[in-house]
Amino acid sequence: MSDRVVLIGAGDVGVAYAYALVNQGLVHELSIIDINTQKVTGEVMDLNHGVVWAPSPTRVTVGSYDDCADADLVVITAGAAQRPGETRLDLVGRNVEIFRSIVGSVMETGFDGIFLVASNPVDVMAYATWKLSGLPSERVIGSGTTLDSARLRFMLGELYDVAPSSVHASIIGEHGDTEVAALSSANVAGAPLSRDLESVPGRREEIERVFTDTREAAYRIIDAKGSTSYGIGMALARITRAILRDEYTALPVSTKLHGTYGIDDLFIGVPTVLGRSGVKSVVELDLNDAERDALAHSAEVLSGVVDSTGLRD
Repeated sequence: MSDRVVLIGAGDVGVAYAYALVNQGLVHELSIIDINTQKVTGEVMDLNHGVVWAPSPTRVTVGSYDDCADADLVVITAGAAQRPGETRLDLVGRNVEIFRSIVGSVMETGFDGIFLVASNPVDVMAYATWKLSGLPSERVIGSGTTLDSARLRFMLGELYDVAPSSVHASIIGEHGDTEVAALSSANVAGAPLSRDLESVPGRREEIERVFTDTREAAYRIIDAKGSTSYGIGMALARITRAILRDEYTALPVSTKLHGTYGIDDLFIGVPTVLGRSGVKSVVELDLNDAERDALAHSAEVLSGVVDSTGLRD
């Protein structure tokens, strides 16, 4: 089976994702679409010159919307960039209009695969993609809180002096300022984090500081270098691998909920089992009261933004 991905957007995030795909040998064919044809041509040339060192060959081409017709996965990273001091939710008006054109052009080709959305505000843009495409919600996925969760795991790993792969903790809710750290279900190398929160002096304050740093990391990176790219690029590659290799891996992506966590008709970041057909199931964590209330608040904020787009019936 030939895995074909079409990437729409050759900005910093798109190029980081494309590099991760090629470097990890995750797909057979990668077509990249961007309105800046000169830039995308250069990026494709540069990526192809690295294919010889990749674990398996990837055919990288300058794409057009026609390539979406038989693509397995269309990944959207295009859109207005987040400016210094701007929240992800501030982007919504500009990006919904951009998506009307992008998603419409994709669907005109007869595309019948899976959308993976990374453009911000990602939870709202995933909802917009679902509404504008007419596809089943199981085949529209946002990058959600995969990057936030990776940041949390990395920082907790530093705190506990263990590899982040041995830290199991999720950020849930909005990919943004109302995100929630589901610490009551987290563990470090199998040891419940909740035990340390109660028994180790000063540990609660340390972990609260880690969560604050996690939530504010994007602003610090944008102030320093203009955008985030490598972390989200690798997160998108991980989601891609889970889908195309039918892994049934649970990742905290943005998916449409149908009553889980008491939330309905909303895309929001929660642990979700992914496979070749898209979303297989949603994992409902055993949240404590404070976490459940915080998630409800996050959903309320997102729901208000979705309402403002006029996308709901």
